[in-house]
Amino acid sequence: MQGVLTGFAVIAVVIGVGYLIGLRGHLGDQGREVLTKLAFHVASPALLFTTLARADLSVIFSSRLLVTALSTAAAVGVVRGWGLGRTTIGALCSSYVNSGNLGIPIAVYVLGDASLVAPVLLFQLVGVTPVALTVLDLASGAGGKSPLWLRLLTPLRNPIAVGSLAGVAVSASGLKVPAPVMDPLTLIGGMSVPAVLLAFGISLCGSTLPGRGPDRRLVLLSVVLKSVGQPAAAWALAAGVFGLHGAQLLDVVVTSALPAAQNLYTYASTYGVGERLARDSILVSTVASVPVLVVVATLLG
Repeated sequence: MQGVLTGFAVIAVVIGVGYLIGLRGHLGDQGREVLTKLAFHVASPALLFTTLARADLSVIFSSRLLVTALSTAAAVGVVRGWGLGRTTIGALCSSYVNSGNLGIPIAVYVLGDASLVAPVLLFQLVGVTPVALTVLDLASGAGGKSPLWLRLLTPLRNPIAVGSLAGVAVSASGLKVPAPVMDPLTLIGGMSVPAVLLAFGISLCGSTLPGRGPDRRLVLLSVVLKSVGQPAAAWALAAGVFGLHGAQLLDVVVTSALPAAQNLYTYASTYGVGERLARDSILVSTVASVPVLVVVATLLG
């Protein structure tokens, strides 16, 4: 229980600071946009590179990863027909869990091992993120009338995808990045999570209550899929198909029950699509995940 409360408390405080910054106008009218661009183009790629360059890629072949992939696919399969850009954002909000700044403390305090979030973290960074951002690139018209071969290289023009894939390449090769290179990247990457949370907090200034307006139905659907559908699918797959039980079953269900990640708002804001959908889904799923995680920890812990 302490891990759940600690993780959410940290996020709430930083978002609250961002809200106050926006309320007082300390960063001016462009503060949120600057923070979003900083996170997307600089800090997040550095964070993903340094994280994955040190990761043990053997976890990719674990049964936990298969459960994560299948439960993600189950949630994504329900979201469709909203237009390509909004469908992509809606699918991410319904399945892309906050495995970093919330998943790690919860893994430490609830599951007893921070490395247990590695499978879902790697799956999202290496598999889901490059594909989703490529779709958003193409949906936004970034590809224009470029030749097909050039459009297929869209992931290589996206800073987050490049950071992720470069980190995987370094880890797979066994190379050790020299400290004079890794240390500055680690320092820059440390700005990613605070920048995302602060930008998210600023975006709440002057906004209406979540779950209202034209995106209400979409927000509610994505929250139900994220908070209930995905952990239920993970439990059914883990217990019924892969025969997991005890601590292993708890691991996959807890990670699947994590709320939508804050960096999804960065993606939506960067591409100018589904911003309110992303913001409201993240906020509501974060609140809803508290009782869900408590129930999961109580029943399976």
